[in-house]
Amino acid sequence: MEDVSEKLEYFKSVTGLQDHDLCTEILQAHNWDLELAISSFTSSTAPPLTNTAHHFPQQPQPPPPPPPPIPLAWKLIKLPVTVISGSLGLLSGAIGLGLWAAGGVLSYSLGIIGLGSSSASSSTAPLVSVSAATSEAMDFVAEFERGYGSIGTMPSFVSEGFMEALQRSRNSFRLLFVYLHSPDHPDTPLFCERTLCSEAVTAFVNDNFVAWGGSIRASEGFKMSNSLRASRFPFCAVVMAAANQRIALLQQVEGPKSPEEMLVILRRVLEESSPVLVAARLDAEERQTNVRLREEQDAAYRAALEADQARERQRREEEERLAREAAEAERKRKEEEEARERAAQEAAEKQAALAKLREEKAQSLGEEPEKGPDVTQVLVRFPNGERKGRRFNDTATIQSLYDYVDSLGCLETESYSLVSNFPRVVYGQEKLTLLLKEAGLHPQASLFVELNS
Repeated sequence: MEDVSEKLEYFKSVTGLQDHDLCTEILQAHNWDLELAISSFTSSTAPPLTNTAHHFPQQPQPPPPPPPPIPLAWKLIKLPVTVISGSLGLLSGAIGLGLWAAGGVLSYSLGIIGLGSSSASSSTAPLVSVSAATSEAMDFVAEFERGYGSIGTMPSFVSEGFMEALQRSRNSFRLLFVYLHSPDHPDTPLFCERTLCSEAVTAFVNDNFVAWGGSIRASEGFKMSNSLRASRFPFCAVVMAAANQRIALLQQVEGPKSPEEMLVILRRVLEESSPVLVAARLDAEERQTNVRLREEQDAAYRAALEADQARERQRREEEERLAREAAEAERKRKEEEEARERAAQEAAEKQAALAKLREEKAQSLGEEPEKGPDVTQVLVRFPNGERKGRRFNDTATIQSLYDYVDSLGCLETESYSLVSNFPRVVYGQEKLTLLLKEAGLHPQASLFVELNS
């Protein structure tokens, strides 16, 4: 495993990731320490990764921590993976609101309440492209629905990338509920079935949050688990947009929780964040009102400024319009006259061509034979009820019957078939070369013209 390529291939086989660049980035971030890289990819409580050659022992897990106390703590997280550690208290009277919607900026002044030793880890790797992120989100929603519920019985996870979901929450003045799915974690199925898809939690999340979910096996879900420092699964978080491509981490929920515990945490986060959301909404509405007033004032000014110019412009436009209409009328008259001449000429040419064709087909039939044992009497009935008859030699072909019908000029269409009634036989293209005698039309036949649709 000392060889770089061998480490890379083994990491791919264990994690299931096939993105070469992503796997290289993860291993480089862990100084090519294979065991450390795999451990960071999976949850700390997941079963040990094994194969026939290597074993990575599972570390003993501490008991799940109790829910964080009030007041709510914020963490600023730089997307995609830089985390600014620290504990910033959220106090309703100590938050100075700035812009949070429209421009996507939230300014606030917070007292630092115990900034201890912390470290910031960063990576220059960007989040996956929008199309790839959307595809991963759609795959997650479909897989989650197949495994744990259906629309209406599970949180309404948006089928779009994390940044799009964050923008959606900002525009709708809601918090973003994030669920990072660890498919192989032993607590995941029970948490999804009994907590995340419970009727109370589902209804509360759908009514009050924009919900986004991602699998840590997918690129964006894995990167967000690193950004949010997810150390235990199941993992949920509540975040909101902040300035400079950062998010404010309002709450982390790590480890299995009952529906009641989850609701208590979410209600508390929502209650403590409501002043921020309400103030942001009012601020946006005030800006929209100011913009609308400015636009109305500008419109009134422009209307007054253009009033005098409009009358002169209308006079010139009226003169130009009359001139254009006169020229247009003359042009249309000439075009119509030319069109009539062309139509008359085309109709005459078409009639002449049809007449010539009928004459040629009549000549091809030759003289009508006299009655005799080798002569067939054919009667043809047209759709309008008209009947025409003629004698043919029994050695004539079905094509001769079509030529005869065409030579009469009784039809306005060239798409038709000759059909016998009893028994019904359609003498179509495949039978044109048959002799009348071979076709069973001797010594006499009664056919009718059937127009093709």
